Amino acid sequence: MTKTFNIGDHVSWNSEAGRVSGHIERVHTRDVNYKGYMHHASEREPQYEIKSDKTDHIALHKGKALRLLRR
Repeated sequence: MTKTFNIGDHVSWNSEAGRVSGHIERVHTRDVNYKGYMHHASEREPQYEIKSDKTDHIALHKGKALRLLRR
């Protein structure tokens, strides 16, 4: 079963710099071109646009890469 998240959820993911956390700002259900790279998304497997808590960096990840954090 695919993990699903909602706008505003606080999540974390693994990056080259270690564990990063942020809040989901958008949910993409169609392919989206971001920073010159096509991120594939669908209703069944959306891409989540997340704003990092520390750096304001925007990242896109599928649900399987994310972990929901407690509020």
